[in-house]
Amino acid sequence: MGPERIDVVAMVLHAGFMVQMVMLLLFIFSVASWAIILIKYLQIRRAYKESAFFIENFWKTRDFSEAYVISKTLRFSPIARVFRTAYLEFRRIYAEGETNGRSVGERKLSLDESVKGMENVKRALHRSGNSESIRLTQMIPFLATTGNTAPFIGLFGTVWGIMNSFHSIAYKKGVASISAVAPGISEALVATAAGLAVAIPAVIAFNYFSQKIRIIESELDSFSSDFLNIIESDLILSREDAR
Repeated sequence: MGPERIDVVAMVLHAGFMVQMVMLLLFIFSVASWAIILIKYLQIRRAYKESAFFIENFWKTRDFSEAYVISKTLRFSPIARVFRTAYLEFRRIYAEGETNGRSVGERKLSLDESVKGMENVKRALHRSGNSESIRLTQMIPFLATTGNTAPFIGLFGTVWGIMNSFHSIAYKKGVASISAVAPGISEALVATAAGLAVAIPAVIAFNYFSQKIRIIESELDSFSSDFLNIIESDLILSREDAR
């Protein structure tokens, strides 16, 4: 006859109280990790898709007003949201120029206003970029925590279960044999296996999402630099026209 099939559920049900609590904790970690993996996968995939769409249309149109209209339809694109923030700040600069008696259509601003406007746009881009980075990395640290702690939680359950098994042999049965200690040890080892099963997907997902987020942040930095260059060129032309 072949070896008996391993019944993990039966092992958990017959395990000690502490091992069962460890398994329950690992189950909670697993459910939370997989929920985060699903949520972040959909979020980052949409962010990739919508950001690529926005950048393509932005460089096609080269028109801020039209790009702003497009960006309002892209709810998941961090680049589109950063652009909206910077564009509104840029429009506010021109609105102030208009109230000071300058023509918005002719885009004439003084040197002081141009410098101040550039600094305001830079701050808006920096602040919005930080907010988007925080939004992208939300819940990701939990995956790292799960990957780092789950194996040790499972190991704790295993050590506790083995300790109880040997304690039972020494003080209850009085006879040490492999047949007596094997069931308890096998039940305890399930906790270590569960800890690894929880940790491995969390670590893989954490590395995957971290790489994708770094790429998005790099694209965001590049777009911010390009947008600032466009704004700076525009303001330089405004000063030349004002002379």
